[in-house]
Amino acid sequence: MTRQQRLSPKIFIAFITFMNMFPPLSTDMYLPALPEMGEHFSAESYLTAMTLTIFFFMFSVSMILFGPLSDKYGRKPILIAGSAIYTVASVICAVSFDIYILIIGRFFQGVGAGAVITISTVLIKDSFSGRLMSKILAITQALSVIGPMTAPLIGGFLLRFTSWRGSFFLLTFFGLVTLAMSLLLTETLKKEERYEGNIFKSLTLLWEVGKQKIFMLTLIMFAFLSAPFMAYLSVSSFIYIEDFGLTAQEYSCFFAVNAAASVAGPMLYMRLKKFMSNARLLYFCFAVGAASGILVLTVAHFGAQFFLLAFLPFTVTGSTVRPFAMEVLLNRVTQNAGTASSMINFVQTLFGSVGMMLGSLPWSNFIDGLGIIILSSVGLAILLRVGLNLLLPK
Repeated sequence: MTRQQRLSPKIFIAFITFMNMFPPLSTDMYLPALPEMGEHFSAESYLTAMTLTIFFFMFSVSMILFGPLSDKYGRKPILIAGSAIYTVASVICAVSFDIYILIIGRFFQGVGAGAVITISTVLIKDSFSGRLMSKILAITQALSVIGPMTAPLIGGFLLRFTSWRGSFFLLTFFGLVTLAMSLLLTETLKKEERYEGNIFKSLTLLWEVGKQKIFMLTLIMFAFLSAPFMAYLSVSSFIYIEDFGLTAQEYSCFFAVNAAASVAGPMLYMRLKKFMSNARLLYFCFAVGAASGILVLTVAHFGAQFFLLAFLPFTVTGSTVRPFAMEVLLNRVTQNAGTASSMINFVQTLFGSVGMMLGSLPWSNFIDGLGIIILSSVGLAILLRVGLNLLLPK
């Protein structure tokens, strides 16, 4: 394990945590401004929504490409390239004069963010092991909740003093901070551990990871549990603002409260794993997730507060599962950790994108749609767990 020469352990962990915030910062911050953006560009709602979906699409594609490249060239050059692309793309978004220019900017923002989040995950695998890795995963996951918790609040606050462009100028600043920190990073992948094939053959490492049946089934099982939160992300503004009549600032507060509940998940994970086996912890998450789905279907219609309280258990479950999933999956990796990291993040993001699309379907109402998505995702995850029980050695 390579020690950081220019970054103290606390600064290094804070940097990893900050990089984990890139996806929510890049999406949640400008959610309150989506209606204003549509009016500014006189754009159809599907074009405005595309600024969100194109980011997630390229984010997932980017992750699957940069993981193998980081196994060949090292973590630092990929991180520098990704943060530079993200910074330039954020400037394009901030100064765009046309909805299509904004979509192009979001396209490249997704590329840069995918590189950053892939490296942030593999740095943990490179630099820590055993119980310390579990602790660092829990810490970074808990602190990374600051992003989704504060992003909509910051976005709503900025709208009081500036237009939607303010959010993208702030993202430009975040990109510059990441670029500066990446230049100080000490490379964590030793030269003798790097993949020695050519650049095209390095991409075949994805196939090698994909052939690991238990790893992939476990990953997909956990990924099912990430889809409902992304469905919530795609429809929450419509539910709170259009169905319950909240203002953009009030919506930001409700969104932030739900995000704040995510802090409990990693802490709950560290506490429960002291006296629960992985299997029991997983079934506990299944039970809480299913209960939340039932609450969303039955009581969430009564008002904004009821909807918040009904979805909160799933929020906590989701944030409990994230460090749990990362530890289980990374512990199954013995080499080419960058590729495995990209596969983990890609599959979870892919399922999240599917969740967003399912949430946006023309349901009779979005609340019922969200409840159905939660129960279906938990049910499918349980079926995969049953299948894994048959494959795992007794």
